[in-house]
Amino acid sequence: MKHHFSYGLVLLLSLTLLSSTCSSDDDDGVPNNNTQAISNIARSGHWTITSFIDSGQNETHHFNGYTFNFGTGGTLTATNGTSTLQGTWSVTTSNSNDDSNNDLDFNIFFPVDDNHPFEDLNDDWDIASYNTSLIDLIDISGGNGGTDTLTFEKL
Repeated sequence: MKHHFSYGLVLLLSLTLLSSTCSSDDDDGVPNNNTQAISNIARSGHWTITSFIDSGQNETHHFNGYTFNFGTGGTLTATNGTSTLQGTWSVTTSNSNDDSNNDLDFNIFFPVDDNHPFEDLNDDWDIASYNTSLIDLIDISGGNGGTDTLTFEKL
């Protein structure tokens, strides 16, 4: 009987120690469940790009007139009435050990060539801020060190 008690005590202490070292928060204090909240916000309506700054250059005009729909299953549609582009999107938790302020990434991909303006949107953007009507994204380029910012606003 004494033997069973000591094994049980060791097991209980091990589980207690293990549960106290695990956390649902990332290193920066942003809970992982924000991926679902941001995804729900993105899927909640139609969006437009109100600002796109590419390494200091304002290139918002490339996306004037386009409406973006972040659909279920990762489908992304951009349409301006005459042209429609299909892409993919997701919100993921970054596992890198970089110094970014946010461990959540807003991933955008349009299968276009390098000379197409939508190619500049293809990235794993850091989420700078968001609410029910605005999603602000940022990316610091590894190649030239430039900073890109992208803002979606709900219509």
